Amino acid sequence: MTTKTTTTETSRDQEDAAPGPGATLTTYYNGACPVCRTEVEHYQDIDARRGLGLGWQDVSQDVGPLAAHGIDPDSATKRLYAIDEAGRLHAGVDAFIQVWRRLPQYQWLARVVSWPGMRFVAVGVYEGVLAPVLYRWNRWRRRRRQAQST
Repeated sequence: MTTKTTTTETSRDQEDAAPGPGATLTTYYNGACPVCRTEVEHYQDIDARRGLGLGWQDVSQDVGPLAAHGIDPDSATKRLYAIDEAGRLHAGVDAFIQVWRRLPQYQWLARVVSWPGMRFVAVGVYEGVLAPVLYRWNRWRRRRRQAQST
């Protein structure tokens, strides 16, 4: 399975801030998913406390630069993406690894998950179980809210 990598910068204090000068990574996440949003908010807090200057973009509002990489709005909500300083797109586990490498307390996790056998397992769990389940749950929640509002 091919994965893509993307980067976004986000700060809880800022509404999906665009990457600042010297930004190294912008992460694209599904802010409509409570689980995804909670995890990213945790990373944003670390980013803000440490002044790391990462970028964060809620794809439930706008897919932004992901469209230039061929990622449509629905696909953008299915997994985490990140775009690094070189413009490389990272997706799924590879995007998490890119985020973790930049967060001091998660660098160890980036190293462990990057090990070939561990990465294989992580990709299988994320792409085969977690991402699809969260996507379907969030889609169900959205349809349920729409049905209740009509």
